[in-house]
Amino acid sequence: MKVAIVGAGKLGISLVQTLLGGGNEITLIDKDEDLVQRVNSRYDILTLAANAKRVDVLEELKIWTYDLLIAVTDKDERNIVICNFAKELGCARVIARVTSPEHVEQLEFIKKVQKIDHIVNPDMACAQEIYKYLTQKYTLQGGQFAADGFNILEFKIDRMPQLFDKQIKEVSRILDGLLIAAISRSGQIIVPNGNTMLKQGDWLYVIGTKERIESIGKSVKESKLTTDLRKVMIAGGGKTGYFLAKKLSDFNIAVKIIEQDRERCEWLSARLDDVLILHGDATDTNLLREENMDGMDAFVAVTGFDEENLMLSLIAKQQGIEDVVTKMSRNSYNSLTESLGVSMIINPIDMCASSILRFIQKGDKMVVFAEMIQGQAEFIEIWAEKNMPITEGTLMDIEIPEGVLVAAVHRDNDIIIPSGRTRIMPGDKVVFLSLLSSMPDLEGLIKR
Repeated sequence: MKVAIVGAGKLGISLVQTLLGGGNEITLIDKDEDLVQRVNSRYDILTLAANAKRVDVLEELKIWTYDLLIAVTDKDERNIVICNFAKELGCARVIARVTSPEHVEQLEFIKKVQKIDHIVNPDMACAQEIYKYLTQKYTLQGGQFAADGFNILEFKIDRMPQLFDKQIKEVSRILDGLLIAAISRSGQIIVPNGNTMLKQGDWLYVIGTKERIESIGKSVKESKLTTDLRKVMIAGGGKTGYFLAKKLSDFNIAVKIIEQDRERCEWLSARLDDVLILHGDATDTNLLREENMDGMDAFVAVTGFDEENLMLSLIAKQQGIEDVVTKMSRNSYNSLTESLGVSMIINPIDMCASSILRFIQKGDKMVVFAEMIQGQAEFIEIWAEKNMPITEGTLMDIEIPEGVLVAAVHRDNDIIIPSGRTRIMPGDKVVFLSLLSSMPDLEGLIKR
């Protein structure tokens, strides 16, 4: 597939990495010549230092020969215009990154009028995942996801204490016919292997036939798992903080936002009637103490700086707050976040890249379904084809990347929980569990 990506920021680079894994032909366009040069030295792609809003630039690129254009600059209007121009010039499909709250209320109208096929909003996606976790505790709706012939169940390991301190390979008798596909521990999603040790406090995602899941679900699912959420403090009044505060406030939860920029505080105050907006530095411990931080049911760090979010999360955990959620845009900090013990870590860049990838694949009729868990990983079901690397041998023979798991195989009327000796056949429906950060590697397995 021939793809043009406009915007060489974090999201643009993440898309380059992901789509390259699927063997696509990519052109990256950005006005910043130095930035384009740095990208050109790292990736084997075509780069162009130019303004994609100019029709002559798109014509020189012969945009009508492209299968897809993705506009992910930091300006909504620029992305919308570029997509509209590209579509008018004959580009097959266009995707725009649109994040402004004013635009969010009229996305369908924008798509229709501007002829945009798909719109992504990383801030709204983050807010939705955080809201779902804080108000339900479960990542899956009601703790369970039903697909064609099999189910995925989410539960806390404390409901099955016989699993404590055991390796995955030791629990097959206890979980007969089920596979532990993922573990949530201290806010991090882990894709396990046979040697992974289960620990008290873990949340498990198990996959199996509908009958087996329903049978075990009766003993491990809590009849009512909701938080007594009443008070939430949000550090950062940017777009994610705004969207989250609005959703929580509509759910009758008392919300405080701490924002350092006074003009932004005034903007928030004019739009959030039942939310307390505090002008100040969220890292000021005196301010946090004055605002009764230790009395909060949940704390959410969504400032624009990963380092600040890390520090604020540490302070919140030291104050004994039960639910602490942190936004991180760089995977390089993953090793640090493991020691924080936060409830949820969410990466808007990975989530947005995944959303775009799923839209492409569903359009190509490759993906059957995709279900995100905790904003960090996805269950994905795809149709296997004979020219995919995943069909070239047994799972033992194929090098399955770290962070990717083959969770189930649906062949004719049978559901197979795979082992190393399982061979994927053309026509199978295959369920993968993949960390969002491992999406480029997964793409290499299922590229045509």
